[in-house]
Amino acid sequence: EKEVKTRPGRWTGGQADSSSQGAAFPPTFSLSEVKNKQRRHLMFMKLKQEKRKQKMQLKKKRRKEREALGDKAPPKEVPKTIENQRVYDETTVDPEDEEVAFDEGTDEFSAYFNRLTNPKVLITTSDRPRGRTVRFCEQLATVIPDAHVYYRRGLALKRIIPQCVARGFTYLMVINEDRKVPNGMVLCHLPDGPTAHFKVSSVRLRKEMKRRGKDPTMHSPEVILNNFSTRLGHTIGRLFAALFPHDPQFVGRQVATFHNQRDFVFFRFHRYIFKNEKKVGIQELGPRFTLKLRSLQKGTFDSKFGEYEWVLKRHEMDACRRKFQL
Repeated sequence: EKEVKTRPGRWTGGQADSSSQGAAFPPTFSLSEVKNKQRRHLMFMKLKQEKRKQKMQLKKKRRKEREALGDKAPPKEVPKTIENQRVYDETTVDPEDEEVAFDEGTDEFSAYFNRLTNPKVLITTSDRPRGRTVRFCEQLATVIPDAHVYYRRGLALKRIIPQCVARGFTYLMVINEDRKVPNGMVLCHLPDGPTAHFKVSSVRLRKEMKRRGKDPTMHSPEVILNNFSTRLGHTIGRLFAALFPHDPQFVGRQVATFHNQRDFVFFRFHRYIFKNEKKVGIQELGPRFTLKLRSLQKGTFDSKFGEYEWVLKRHEMDACRRKFQL
């Protein structure tokens, strides 16, 4: 009888049956088994493209089904995210809570919110700052009205704070740096505190931003505070709000946004433009940066004897990804 080869390296006698023909195809394999890097990359990109096509086809199919059903269509599925799966925090603020209202009426920011004081900010740096940190401070001074940048001159903060209080400043902002890059911010509310210490990251100055608008004007901006829901977040939100004057000048069309997401506070500065009666466009003016709260201290800055209200303990607090502090 004739011998028929059905698979490389394997011979069977007689006529090949259907089962032997089915075994002739190469077995399935994973892309990691492909040794050639370029071939592996091409195969991966093809696989990714096919998956995307299938996903788009499924999306179109579902949309057509929803259009056909009309009002009888089932509600859209809400995707699971870390935010909507958040662990409930006992300190979440209820706007109608009388205790919260009483605390707001007697805390350190009450003079500002009762319009008894106007914000005046002193911005300084760590000793011997580099050019990038100096430019960052200058751009912050254009965002915050009535902000003044002063060179540190090696003075301790405990000596600077009484001088600020004597000259009518309501805030001391210190920008720290590491390896010529801004990496920290101390924000001290005067004269009675509190003092917040933030980690600063992802700093983008105006020259480094694409499609940015013209430099900001001298108008007081509007302030937007997003997602500061706990008692700690409420305090931090009030700390940011008291940096800016009470009444924004809407003619300038400028908006400063502090957006809290997963305990990272993203700062953005925009100008909005009315295109017509229904459409509004926005231009980012810069700078942009991200803050992460490290500690909140009662009173003014005191590194040795200060009483801390809250301190970030990473290994304890970051154990659950769905629990947020702000």
